[in-house]
Amino acid sequence: MGKALDGKLDGRSDGKVDGKLAGKVALVTGGSRGIGAAAARALADAGAHVAIAYAASADKAADVVRDLEAKGVRANAYKADQADPSQVAGLVDQVVADFGRLDVLVNNAGVIATGTVGDIDPAAADHMYAVNVQGVVAGIRSAAKVIAPGGRIITVGSNLSSRTSFPGMADYAATKSAIIGYSQGAARDLAPREVTVNVVQSGSVHTDMNDENGPMAGGQRALNALDRFGRPAEIAAGIVFLASPDASFVTGSVLTIDGGMLA
Repeated sequence: MGKALDGKLDGRSDGKVDGKLAGKVALVTGGSRGIGAAAARALADAGAHVAIAYAASADKAADVVRDLEAKGVRANAYKADQADPSQVAGLVDQVVADFGRLDVLVNNAGVIATGTVGDIDPAAADHMYAVNVQGVVAGIRSAAKVIAPGGRIITVGSNLSSRTSFPGMADYAATKSAIIGYSQGAARDLAPREVTVNVVQSGSVHTDMNDENGPMAGGQRALNALDRFGRPAEIAAGIVFLASPDASFVTGSVLTIDGGMLA
């Protein structure tokens, strides 16, 4: 079960009174850094109360919570292993218990294991499938039971699911392709409650996992029409759009934000 970093939220701010997501509650997995942290901050800027989940970066998670609270919203962080479906389910239940509701789920947590089809480490690949696929499925299943009517489920994917541009990425691409198929099916299942389910498909983004000055950066940048890496905030903007009332007629869709790599 997810464990709260600071316990329950008694005595914290009642939150913003403005913004497109005022009064909504969002949960962002993998929210302690990178795209997840940027999404958490952007959702808070739109008025949402935000819970984040993290696997190991407790200090970074605490920093994000402080940033969110400084924006005037309620916030908390929970430790949960996204490879364990029971912990994912416990995380969702705990957020509802602490915040009173759930309106937005952002499945951002993910890992990467590389290697060609003949030499990828089986244990690393199995863990990647557990986090990137089973963790996402568990999150959507759990959220489906408690999310408010008109809620939003958004999963962060990768444009490598559409074009695997590098060797050694077959298994990673497969995990990102799987969540598109599942999200589209879930969009049908949850449509009667006006709950939308979408995927934000990112490209090369400057994060701890993929430094824009790293050894593989040049090749990635050359594939992008804009000839640069994206910023986490640019992906977060797409997430906030899909979470907002402006995207009420968007479901079962893939929003690609990749600097024109697939152009």
